[in-house]
Amino acid sequence: MSAAHEPVQTFTPRDFHRQAHDALGNPQIRANFRRAMDGLMAKRRDVFSDWDLETLRELGANIRLRALARLPDLLERLEANCQANGIQVHWAENGDEACRIIREICQRHEAKAVIKGKSMVSEEMHLNAHLEAAGIEALESDLGEYLVQLNEQTPSHIIMPAIHLNTDEISEIMHDKTGIERTRDVDTMTAAARAQLRERFMGADVGISGVNFAVAETGTLCLVENEGNGRMTTAVPPVHIAVTGIEKVVEHLRDVPPLYALLTRSATGQHVTTYFNMISSPRKEGEHDGPKEVHLVLVDSGRSNIYQDDELLDTLRCIRCGACMNHCPVYTRVGGHTYGTTYPGPIGSILMPHMMGLEQTKDLPTASSLCGACGEVCPVKIPIPDLLVRLRRESVGEGRGNVPGAGVKRTKKEASAWKGFQWLATHPGVWRSGTAMVGKLQALMPAKLGAWTEYRTAPKPAKTSLHALVKRHQAERAGGEERS
Repeated sequence: MSAAHEPVQTFTPRDFHRQAHDALGNPQIRANFRRAMDGLMAKRRDVFSDWDLETLRELGANIRLRALARLPDLLERLEANCQANGIQVHWAENGDEACRIIREICQRHEAKAVIKGKSMVSEEMHLNAHLEAAGIEALESDLGEYLVQLNEQTPSHIIMPAIHLNTDEISEIMHDKTGIERTRDVDTMTAAARAQLRERFMGADVGISGVNFAVAETGTLCLVENEGNGRMTTAVPPVHIAVTGIEKVVEHLRDVPPLYALLTRSATGQHVTTYFNMISSPRKEGEHDGPKEVHLVLVDSGRSNIYQDDELLDTLRCIRCGACMNHCPVYTRVGGHTYGTTYPGPIGSILMPHMMGLEQTKDLPTASSLCGACGEVCPVKIPIPDLLVRLRRESVGEGRGNVPGAGVKRTKKEASAWKGFQWLATHPGVWRSGTAMVGKLQALMPAKLGAWTEYRTAPKPAKTSLHALVKRHQAERAGGEERS
């Protein structure tokens, strides 16, 4: 049975371990991701070969840090300049409020159908389901998102949503859902999808897009894309709604080119994307195209809480390139759906605990080998491994306690065990007696010590401790010196 005909699976971060086990046992998923990730890593390596990568990364990191240092002021400046340009600005504390704002705009215009450019924030808000519940059809226009939507799935990658599907699976989905003939010719399938989407663009009442960079200096919304769907989404329907997280603001227009260079090269290995859209106002008098109204919805959803922590603040530097995912040995083997969250991989493991709470995402900070690859390739130098360690401390109640669900993994049994270890380690006589006893009883040690020994051999304590061996050695050497 092909993936296109399998029942829709529900993925949740609470079941990360079971989902990872299932993914590791699926050779098709592993092959799809391995092939895709190898290609993306090679493209990134080649496109940066003639660049002083570390200098560019340092510049990108400094731009993002400068913007975050002035975030409240820049957001107010962005709002003022957008409004001066004719863009209507809305603030949403969370995803539900953002959905309500967008729904009300659509209803005010009696919209029956919206066309969406790619937007991870709208995925995070579950906007499609919200609009459909209000009787408004929401259609994804990004080709990967379109395929995922047809197959009733969620994106498995923040840049390439359908990366988990191979050509045969895509062909089956297109045939089953749209009626085109089965084919392995990519150009034929792409042309068929574009023909279907173009008709929907022309009939859409509202276009909804994301934002890659929001420029406070000029009130400009920048949108990076390759297919032209972003430009169609923002220009053809009479109303355009841009939705973004509050952290996407940058101070100056001159800050955009370095970030754009880092984003495109890190994400897809391109020097530039096919389209770079700059939206500063609705259609002006005398202009023949463009929307009559432009709205910007700024979404918080826990970002302000992250902003209050001087260490976790680095999470907000992210420019959503996906490079950390492409180089992650865990993500590459289990895929994006395994995480059960909007943002998978390393970036999801440090971002989603703030949005969903550690009660639901407690296993994500430990879904890493801490190899450091994600931190090494991040174009804005986010110290992802350090943040994963911080969230691990938070999950067992050893952090600052300012992450939702902090301490969820701490149990009375574990706390008692560590207190017992602390007492033993601070009483040398008891410690020496205890270790000597354990060494003598090593034959009685169990072969299994919980999940840790499921794939490992249980350690056996030495018959003689290191301290005892050193003392014996010193005594033997002293005895030899006396005889000589």
